[in-house]
Amino acid sequence: MNTEKIKLLPALAQTIEKAKSLSIPDERKEVLQVLIDYIQAKVDAREELNLNFICTHNSRRSQFSQIWAQTAADLYSIPAHCFSGGVEVTAFNERAVESIKRSGFRVSKKGEVNPVYFVFHSDDADPISAFSKLFDDAINKADRFAAVMTCAHADENCPFIPGTESRIPVRYEDPKAFDDTPEEGSKYDERSLQIASEMLYVFSKIS
Repeated sequence: MNTEKIKLLPALAQTIEKAKSLSIPDERKEVLQVLIDYIQAKVDAREELNLNFICTHNSRRSQFSQIWAQTAADLYSIPAHCFSGGVEVTAFNERAVESIKRSGFRVSKKGEVNPVYFVFHSDDADPISAFSKLFDDAINKADRFAAVMTCAHADENCPFIPGTESRIPVRYEDPKAFDDTPEEGSKYDERSLQIASEMLYVFSKIS
């Protein structure tokens, strides 16, 4: 299955090569192995694979995770449906949107209040739909899925998530801490690239 078939947008392809070159510490690989095992088990059983990345506001880390996981799954030809959600509705943070654009994704926008962003990784694939929503929003229509908890607050404040087959903590530091500082752009890009690296690693391990 690890055959790259999609034709990535050129700037995105460069970002992905950079992400692949990053070193992932052993302790993170142990965290990611739980997610790898879940995905492999679904693939082996020929069951539908649904991943719901959950963070409090569904505005930064869970959006990065959904977009990069779907891109990695498509890149390695793993049939997966990657969603995201939160426990409060806000908006896909504009700083995170700009970081995604800098990574090489093509992005279009619909609406002004909690807009929907259509994120393209290639000219040939359907866009990834990205906007802030609750984890059980109708668009996250899977009945059985893994809840991938990308922040500590959501993990600790969502004791029960209906439909969850597996609850997998894969936590990331919040780039929000650097909002309105000189490091803002670089820290958003750093977090996005880390998530890209780890999602590419996860899907590259699926056979």
